[in-house]
Amino acid sequence: MERINNLNNNKMYIDGKWIAPSSEKLFLVKNPADKSEVGTYFVGSRKETTNAINAADKAFKLWKEKPARERASYLLSIAKIFLENKEDLAKILTMENGKPLKESLGEVAGAAAHFEWFGEEATRLYGRIVPPVNPNKRHLVIQQPVGVTACVAPWNFPLVLWARKVAPALAAGCTVVSRAASQTTLITIAAMKLIEEVNLPAGVLNLVTGPAAEVMDELINNQKCRKISFTGSTEVGRDIMRKGAENIKHLSLELGGLAPAIVFDDANLDVAVKGVLGAKFRNGGQSCIAINRIYVHKNIAEKFTARFIEAVKKIKVGNGLNNDTELGPMIDKKSVEKFIQHVDDSVKKGGKLLYGGKRLTTGDYANGNFVEPAVISEVKDNMLCMCDETFGPLAPITTFETFDEVMERANATQFGLSAYLYTQNLSTAFKAGEALEAGTIGINDDVPSTTIAPFGGMKQSGLGRECGQEGLEAFLETKHMSMVI
Repeated sequence: MERINNLNNNKMYIDGKWIAPSSEKLFLVKNPADKSEVGTYFVGSRKETTNAINAADKAFKLWKEKPARERASYLLSIAKIFLENKEDLAKILTMENGKPLKESLGEVAGAAAHFEWFGEEATRLYGRIVPPVNPNKRHLVIQQPVGVTACVAPWNFPLVLWARKVAPALAAGCTVVSRAASQTTLITIAAMKLIEEVNLPAGVLNLVTGPAAEVMDELINNQKCRKISFTGSTEVGRDIMRKGAENIKHLSLELGGLAPAIVFDDANLDVAVKGVLGAKFRNGGQSCIAINRIYVHKNIAEKFTARFIEAVKKIKVGNGLNNDTELGPMIDKKSVEKFIQHVDDSVKKGGKLLYGGKRLTTGDYANGNFVEPAVISEVKDNMLCMCDETFGPLAPITTFETFDEVMERANATQFGLSAYLYTQNLSTAFKAGEALEAGTIGINDDVPSTTIAPFGGMKQSGLGRECGQEGLEAFLETKHMSMVI
């Protein structure tokens, strides 16, 4: 569709209209691969956020009364139109974010899957009748939408995580004010242009832009906005909790991670190497569920490390638009600097740099945020890469000897979003899966997240769950009606 490929002077979508702020200030988006100009969009303010909340509040009165089957039809239509335009959406996503085109195509498919699945689930919002204690009473339990909901997505998976919030909110009968990350707003605008084609009622789904602090402050403090669904850093999540407490704001928070991968000595090495490689380097390691710490049993550490390095050396680094690229650029200069800092800290504290770890600055890499994927062995638990989320293509490997030891080390963190383990022993799989303090466990599986099952963090990795039945219930209030007959 030609309209979504117009990436310049894009406006906000509020109350069924494309609106530019009075300031007419533009934000320039650059491709992290070569700093080329991708497009521009108007930067909004608190005023536009307030207008969007008011529009959503007005639309909520009608949207919540729509039959579930009718709401479902809208969501299914969105899924269809996303897939019909997947190539154009994927190209925009790659130009903004930098990830390889094949990963962007997968993200578009994932976003469509969220709208499809939650569209189907919209028709399954059942209540129940509770057997009464008193024969003259009847007890009904029903579920109703929370109300106006703010959906705030990050830059690393800007379309699929946006869909993961918006789809269940709309399915539940909520209306939405959404905000995308500044670096990757154009893909969300493109998605909104497609969604406009399905003729959602005005005000049901709104998209605002503007400084994060200013927009979030209005979303948190405006009492018409009843819930916030946010994906981002733990630091920002804490701030949202503090400020949201004033109005007892409903919150769903998917925050930082520090995922361990544990490779037991009975693991299938081919499966383990391939799995750790995928979960570590997908999207350049710029993922909250990316593997951050790799624990390998000492009996197989040498073999695993040798095979892993061999696989890492084959990774093709380049512009995400190139067909052979497997690892794109990092999102910005700050991310590159953090990656280098973690590599240098590990080496300084005794780690052995086995491969990579450098900036790439010549030839096709000259203008981009490129780094070599890094593998470091003999890492210690006090190194930055083991206790701070690198959010980059750094693979630190350490060894362990006993089950109890590795469980204690893997759980010795404030984070608990995801974890991975590799074993062919069913008993070990169950024991480790139950012992690990994380919301999602991948057992011989480097892609455990799916729209049909709940996703979320333990400890300081978040509150609530997205996806699955729990992801829909997150946008619902439960009401008890007691009736004397």
